[in-house]
Amino acid sequence: MDFDLTEEQEGFRGAVREFANDVLAPRAGELDHGDRFPLDIVQRMGELGLFGLPFPARYGGLDSDFLTFCLCLEEVARVDSSVAMLLESAVVLGAGPIFRFGTEEQKERWLVPMARGRILGFLGLAEPGGGSDAGSIRTTARLEGDEWVIDGSKTFVANSGTPISGLCTVAAVTGEQEISAILLPVGTSGFSVGPPDRRAGWLAGDPRDLVLSGCRVPRGNLLGERGRGYAQLLQPLDDGRIAIAALSAGLARGLEEKVTAAMEHGPPGLPVGRESLGPEMADVRTAMQETRFGYLRAAWLKDHGRPYESQAAVAKLLASQLQHLLIAGDLGLTDAEPPFDLKSPEPGDEEDG
Repeated sequence: MDFDLTEEQEGFRGAVREFANDVLAPRAGELDHGDRFPLDIVQRMGELGLFGLPFPARYGGLDSDFLTFCLCLEEVARVDSSVAMLLESAVVLGAGPIFRFGTEEQKERWLVPMARGRILGFLGLAEPGGGSDAGSIRTTARLEGDEWVIDGSKTFVANSGTPISGLCTVAAVTGEQEISAILLPVGTSGFSVGPPDRRAGWLAGDPRDLVLSGCRVPRGNLLGERGRGYAQLLQPLDDGRIAIAALSAGLARGLEEKVTAAMEHGPPGLPVGRESLGPEMADVRTAMQETRFGYLRAAWLKDHGRPYESQAAVAKLLASQLQHLLIAGDLGLTDAEPPFDLKSPEPGDEEDG
């Protein structure tokens, strides 16, 4: 089995690593507080092509593959997992459904600016008290003439309250035991977003709740087939599991680097050297490698047109176990207070929209 990356994949990863070190790292603390949307950074990411990596050039993308996108996501998360989550949500959950199921007209109107980082798409799936469970969806969309009328609410919707938020893909009940996906542009009458959700973590993506009250959009805003909305949206969620695993591997890499630096150059009282990091750090390294191989295999299967849903779930599970180690373990810092905050939100199904 060949584990070597292509020259193109290494080139993209190197460019993103340089961007992360030079641009993101100096502002990581500021971005995590979420007091101001990092519009300038998002614009730089758009110029690098990060929002369009896995999409064809005819839609504003870079004609790359999903594996390359995941490698770049890991590099971003190594420095700032909050910005990485913004990117993951925009590409996988925002643009992904349009690319998979949109008409040519919908792709030209929405996917092109998404792939260029000019607007952010987002997914309205989870609802208060019900998460992303299909049976709990209460948002409705009914046809009146040539318009869909949408009523309901969504919760923990990443990228929904930013200055460049442009389009929400809404999962809504459209008939008896029937869920469809409807495209709802930001600015539609009756569409409103709540205040930033400070409890959610990953604040660069500005997660918020949505309220939809009599929102009217054209009949042509149906995405894909009527009644197939939930099944359609499950496919981007599989991609999201791979991407979250890549994000988790990057977060762990960044934390390992910080722990090592603290050990070698930190204040008195800390043990010195990599050999003193202890069994906790060995467990993290093992889990990190498992997570990396898990997401690399899942992405490779996806790019080669093979079934990958099971491997995506495995990668996500490994990522969750890795995050548990990062949160629960002391990583060998038993003789002194950590010189930085070791806590980070654990990726869960909430990232599914």
